[in-house]
Amino acid sequence: MSVGIYFATTTGKTEDIAERLHGMLSGADAPKDLADISDVSEFTSLDGIICGIPTWNTGADSERSGTAWDSMLEDIGALNLSGKKVAIFGLGDSSTYTENFCDAMEELHSYFKKAGATMVGYVSKDNYTFEESKSCIGNSFCGLPLDEDSESDMTDERLSNWSSQLKNEIGGL
Repeated sequence: MSVGIYFATTTGKTEDIAERLHGMLSGADAPKDLADISDVSEFTSLDGIICGIPTWNTGADSERSGTAWDSMLEDIGALNLSGKKVAIFGLGDSSTYTENFCDAMEELHSYFKKAGATMVGYVSKDNYTFEESKSCIGNSFCGLPLDEDSESDMTDERLSNWSSQLKNEIGGL
């Protein structure tokens, strides 16, 4: 089973979370910065993909991460990822940007789903403080939202719980 971890970052926080998550998932490949990837077609060779994305351009209708993910969304949507399991984690600020908390996760989720991937890693929105998020689907987020600005004391537990969840949902970790 081949599982890749990919991230894009503007402040280094998303990379830090990718590294921490990698330490919890012994079967995953070392995290790769999306800025160093020239062609997302390498996703097709993997069984599972874990993606980290920040929400930077809060309030925008598209390209909400302000990172390399934004320029690759259409390419991801054009891939055939049937049979691939994809999980997303996102970083945002729930107190300053409470109306756009981790919105970029939804955009990434949409394009991977469009490519036929099986989306996993959904997290209940219980125990989160925010007003709105485009990343909510029913009573769950479409991945793991993290707030290293206002709730960093909760990150370790959230990451630990999510890594256990991914071990069951993706397998091979």
